[in-house]
Parts: sequence; structure tokens; C-alpha cells
Amino acid sequence: MAPARRSLVVLGHGMVGHKFVSAALDRGLTAGWDITVLGEESRPAYDRVALSTVFAGSSAEDLSLLPDGHYPDPAVTLELRAQVTGIDRAARSVTLADGRVVAYDVLVLATGSYPFVPPVPGREAENCFVYRTIDDLDAIRAAAADATAGAVIGGGLLGLEAANALLNLGLTTHVVEMAPRLMPLQVDEAGGAMLARHVRSLGVQVHLGASTEAIVADERGRVAQLLLKDREPLDIGVLVFSAGIRPRDELARACGLDLGERGGVVVDEHCRTSDASIYAVGEVACAGGRVYGLVAPGYSQAETAAEAIAGGARPFHGADMSTKLKLLGVDVASFGDAFATTPDALELTYADPITQVYKKLVVSADGTRLLGGILVGDASAYLTLRPLAGADIPLPPNPENLILPAREGGAVGIGPAGLPDEATICSCENVSKGEIVHAVADGGCTSVPDIKGCTKAGTGCGSCVPLLKTLLEHELTKAGVTVSKALCEHFAYSRAELFDIVKVTGARSFSDVLSSHGTGRGCDICKPVMASILASRHNEHVLDGERGSLQDTNDHLLANMQRNGTYSVVPRMPGGEVTPDGLIAVGQVAKEFGLYTKVTGGQRIDLFGARAEQLPLIWKQLIDAGFESGHAYGKSLRTVKSCVGSTWCRFGVQDSVGMAVALELRYRGLRAPHKLKSGVSGCARECAEARGKDFGIIATEKGWNLYVGGNGGATPKHAIELARDLDDETLIRYIDRFLMFYIRTADRLQRTAPWLEALDGGIDYLKEVLVEDSLGICADLEADMAKHVASYADEWAATIADPEKLKRFVSFVNAPNTPDPTITFVDERGQIRPTREGENGELRIVAGPTLKVGAV
Repeated sequence: MAPARRSLVVLGHGMVGHKFVSAALDRGLTAGWDITVLGEESRPAYDRVALSTVFAGSSAEDLSLLPDGHYPDPAVTLELRAQVTGIDRAARSVTLADGRVVAYDVLVLATGSYPFVPPVPGREAENCFVYRTIDDLDAIRAAAADATAGAVIGGGLLGLEAANALLNLGLTTHVVEMAPRLMPLQVDEAGGAMLARHVRSLGVQVHLGASTEAIVADERGRVAQLLLKDREPLDIGVLVFSAGIRPRDELARACGLDLGERGGVVVDEHCRTSDASIYAVGEVACAGGRVYGLVAPGYSQAETAAEAIAGGARPFHGADMSTKLKLLGVDVASFGDAFATTPDALELTYADPITQVYKKLVVSADGTRLLGGILVGDASAYLTLRPLAGADIPLPPNPENLILPAREGGAVGIGPAGLPDEATICSCENVSKGEIVHAVADGGCTSVPDIKGCTKAGTGCGSCVPLLKTLLEHELTKAGVTVSKALCEHFAYSRAELFDIVKVTGARSFSDVLSSHGTGRGCDICKPVMASILASRHNEHVLDGERGSLQDTNDHLLANMQRNGTYSVVPRMPGGEVTPDGLIAVGQVAKEFGLYTKVTGGQRIDLFGARAEQLPLIWKQLIDAGFESGHAYGKSLRTVKSCVGSTWCRFGVQDSVGMAVALELRYRGLRAPHKLKSGVSGCARECAEARGKDFGIIATEKGWNLYVGGNGGATPKHAIELARDLDDETLIRYIDRFLMFYIRTADRLQRTAPWLEALDGGIDYLKEVLVEDSLGICADLEADMAKHVASYADEWAATIADPEKLKRFVSFVNAPNTPDPTITFVDERGQIRPTREGENGELRIVAGPTLKVGAV
């Protein structure tokens, strides 16, 4: 006779509750257990870590951890909107709000936490919110539509995320923090000060050491003012509380389970509570006297509890509380003993107020072991530094080089071979380097997806994936396995090798290269790459012949597609220089076609909201006014930013505008593996932010200093000096060489910063190749650039002159003169913007002039 099936009940279906069920399924628990999951929300578990992406267009479905709404195993039942009101430990049952009673043999509490709302008078006013669920965010977005300003009480991790949300909703945003610095639990005083500089530079008003006294509502009962002690009141229409969390332990408290001194259900190393039949995991559990407020420890506890219920042992002895986040566009990381609490610990710090970067390493008294650290503004070293914290591995002789900017000789780093096997690579899933090495050496893993499937590393936040790839390649190479650099399944060559093939054979089409050096029909990877290579080599129109079918979405219509299916128009303004007549022309076009206008960080004007069929009409008028394509849609040169230099500024030592204009006109339309940006500063004050660009130029009394390999974006990098005190001619010659060498040798979608980092020998090698001509290729590189400059033609002017190219600019192929009825707008701050989910917008049809095909 088969043994009776047992009942396992899980209270809560958040991220940790879902992780527990997944861990139970992995261990085959459903062979003898029926699992019932009772979730209070109306949605299955979703990624709360990525909650703020809702404001960037993500839907609830995008965030869902269980898109189908149910588990594949029929022994698992998920009930939503199921509110549990009590636990009867004697009867081993739980009671629901609808009166039902569900029996259990083992109960798992995964009820999480709730946002703490401080007892501020007036907190009941309308438009006061917490920042916890998708429903909360929907309510904040609705309230923001009728407000001009908002505030967040709390300057921690979640508070800054909430502030970013309010900022993106178009509100004047305030952050009110009682502590003397932002993120007081993660960064020190200096790091907090640098973070505050970043946040304030984005227009957020930061109030530190501020105590909230009251919330004042208007006659409608809506929040109108926030009163601060000894400070001016803040006029606001939206208020978000982000003052920490508290464990949802009320059910445990009512049934008599042991609780921690500051809340949370006390658990042992197996996540078992004071009742042997009840477990607790996640933010409701108090393990070792501590409630963990991060996802990674909760995931580890879920694994521990599932293992214990399955009859095994996987003790939970604490968790890595390291964090790496991008808050308001600023990289912030904290790991290990970040506050130097270890006796006799030493602190190594680097601070650059110009680039707003702060880095601190905490090392042992003898300087040989890394204990922890803080990174603000540039957290690119986090992946390799975090595993070293607390590990018994010696640091390099000069550990300060781990955080100092790269300079001659390259930065000092610790590669994968230097990490100990016990070093944690994936903190979300608690996967060590040793486990990954074992998966490659003994588990047959030969790709990052293989490693994810085998170890689950990289399946959480994903920040460790670059390190996984590096480890994988290192271990395969060590084992004598050739690491494939094939572009895709159709080409057994890297992008650089394909570039050389095109150069040597003179191939002018994708079909030629595919038939002679590839297989199959090509794919979404190799087609755009080959289109870029062919454009770089021959500088022919990207829409000519078969090249038009190789392009991705943006190149296909020579415009950037926006979130609502419209396109942006960006005319080139070399060096940021534009005449009054030019400005008037742009304004007239925007007004005639009803476009949204915005000045960009690259010193141009973006026009948003154009439908596909309007693009040629708009560009015809811009070209007639003397403009040309700004190539904002292509992997090519975008802008060369400049300050006013010696022409106007009393500190300028060279004509930065003149140089920027010359460079932008020289390199316009240059197709590359990724976008290119540049800047020219007229003095060392660096107003053009040249060292944050792919190639940047800073004026000196003697000429120009050239910096390469910098970029902003998700992983900002400071450009490194290639040469100094150059005259105009030498400067341009070195830039020609740099750009063409990058275009020849970089991987697909590889920006100049990671390309430079990947070069054996780094900046020293680059100097040998480009300055000393160690490979004897500089004349060839210069000739390639001269060919590009001589053959440049404006893509949009050529498009308007070609009836065949114009045929693609329609919303509907079978109804070319019909506008897309799904594209609607609303008015905001005197301009249009796309409608959001749930809004009623208008279809704006602007007829515009008629374009005579073939005439420019």
C-alpha cells in the first residue's frame, strides 16, 4: 500500500515563496507531498527587484516569475487573493478570510514584509503612497498626472528608486532623509556625499538630516505640503513613504511562535521555527538574530528549508549582504566590511569630484587581504572585488591600484584564475567559483546558458553574467578546449575576421560573403554585422540593394523607433553649433508636424513623435534648411560635444568648437561595431566631459591631449590618455588610426571601453600600434579613413532623391496613406507625449506638405 500523501502549505507567493516552491520541485518533493501556495496578491510572484522598470514600459507579464499563472506539476496548487487570518498549531491548519480551513503537515511562512509608514500627522491624506507592489506604482503614476512636484521620505535604496520614478514622471522631486547622508546602511559619509552630488546634478532636491513634522492636505483631502522641522515646507502633490520595512509576522505572533527582539520569526540554521512543523523564509524570518531585507538571503533560506523538508541538510549561516545597484543612473556598490568594523582595518580611498567617482577598499592591518569596499559612480570593479572580500587570498603588492583609474601600464586586476574556489560568484543563488569550475570541468557545460541551467548562477539579477563568461572561457582554455569566437551559427569567424575577409576579397554584398565563407541564410546577428562591415568598407548607402533588408529596426527607416511606434528625427549640429536661422527652421518643422522637441546631452535637438510616412516630409524640409542626418539611429558617430573654448571663454586655451566641428564633419556617417561619441574641451576644466567619451580631446597650452576608450551608459569608463600636446594635424591622424583600428578589430556590439580592456597589453599596446606603428599598418588605417571622408554622402538626402527607397516609409504596406490609429498622444507641459496604459489620447494627424518624389 502506497504511503499517504502529506500536505505542505506555503503562505505567501512573493519572490522567496516562489523560490521555495521551485526548490521543492527540484528536490522531487511532490512525489510524496501535495503543495498548496496561498498568495494574498492578485498576481503570481513577480520580480520586485525590477519593479521600477514598470515606469520604463515593463508590464506585469514582463516581471512575472510564473507567466503561465500555474506550476507545471499538478501536485502544486496556487491560490491568489487568498488571505490567511490565523494558524492553529494544535490542529495543524490555517484559516482563510472566506472561512475555509486548510490542513498542513508542514507549513512554510513566506509572508515577507510590509513598508513602514512613520507616524507622521496627516499621513492618511490622499496621494500618500508606499513603494511595494505593481498596484502601488500604478496608483503613483495616476496621481502624478495631476501633480507638479513630489517627495520621497527615505533616502535608502528603495527611496532613491522611488525618487527616480517621480523624476521620470515629470515631477519636481524631493528626497527627505533623516540621516546625514543618502543610503546610510550601504555607504559611508564620503560615498554618501558623492552620491548626493550625483543625485542633485539630475535635478533632485536632497534634504539630509531632515525630520518630517506633518503632512498638510488641501480642501480635497489630497497631500499639498510636507512640513519639515526648522526648514521651509515643500509644496507637493505626491508623497511616497520609503522608510524601511517590517516583517509580516502577525500570524506567527498570534499563534505563539518565538519572535526576534525587533520582530521576525526566529528560525534555526535549517529555517525551522520554534514549532518543528513550521518553517520561515525570507523577510519574515529572523535568522541568527537578524532579518535580511534582500532577495539573495531569502533565496538561500528557501533552498535551506526545502532541503530540510526533503530530509537533507543545507544549513543557513548568514548571507552575503553585498549590493550593486544603479540608482538614478548612478552605479552604487557596497560589499563585505564596508564600514571597516574589523579591528585595525585600513581604508584606501579614491575620490574624483570632477567625474563624481568615489571608491574605498577596506583591507587588513597588513594590507594583504580585502575585507570590503564601497564604490560610487563607477562600480565596474565590483564583480572581481566582491568575491575577494573576506577570502584568504593575497592582494597585489599595491592594492590601491585596484581602484585607481587605469593609466600607463594598465590597471591592476585579479582575473578568474586568482579567485579562490570558495569565492561567491552569484550572490543571488549563492554559487561559488568552485561550483562553476566543476560544472565546466565535470558537468559538460560549454556555454553560459549551460552554466545557468546547471548551477542557476546568473538567473537572478544577472549582474554576474560577464564574470561567468570570463570564467567559462578561462576554464575551457585551461582544459585545452578551443573557445569558439564564431559570430553565429552561419559564420565560423569573429567580426574582426569577417572584416578582414571583406577587405581582402573586396566583397560588396552579404550574399557574396555568405556563399564563400558561411552557411545557411543568415540571421538577426550576422546580417546587421555584415551590413555594418560593408558600410565601413565601401561607405555605400545602407538601404541600397540587399543591404536594406539586412538592417535592424532603426537603420531600416533611418530613425530611432520610440516606445509608441513613432520615430525620432535628429538633424546633425556639428559641435553643438547652430545658427539662429537653423533653430527657427527646426522649430518650424516641429510646429508644422506637431513634434515633441528636446535638447539632448549631445548638444543637438531631438524631434519626437513622427510617424513612418512623415519621415521623408520632415527630412525634406530640414535638408532644404541646410541640415543633414545626425545618424542617431546607427552604430556610427553620434556627436562631438564641445564647450565654447578660447573663442568665448576666458579660461579657454584652444578653439574647441572649431575642432569639434571639424571632427564631426570628418567622421560623420562612419559605421562602427557600436555607437561612437566624442567631446572637445577647451581647457582642463573639462566642460565638454571629453573623458567620458569614446575619444575625447582636452586642450592644453601646447596643443591637444587625446584620450580613448571612455564611455557613459550602464558601465561608465574614464577614457585613458593616448597622446598629449598634439598639434591639429597629428591629433586628427591619431584619431583616424584609432577609429579604423577599432572598427577592424572590435567584436560585435563592443564599445571602445571594453574593446580596449580586452586588448592584450591595453593602452601600452595601443600606443605601440597607433603612435609607434609597431604593426606597420598606420598608413593603411589612414588611407581607409581618407576613403571614408572622400566618399561620404548624406543618407537622408540620397533617400529623398530615390523613389525606390521612399517606398518603405509607410505605416501600412497595403494602405500607404493611412496613419496608424493606435498611435495617440496627450498634452503635457505644452508638448505632446505618448499615451500611457489606461489613458485616453488623441490621434494627431498632421498632413504636412506633399513630397515630390525624386526631388531634393
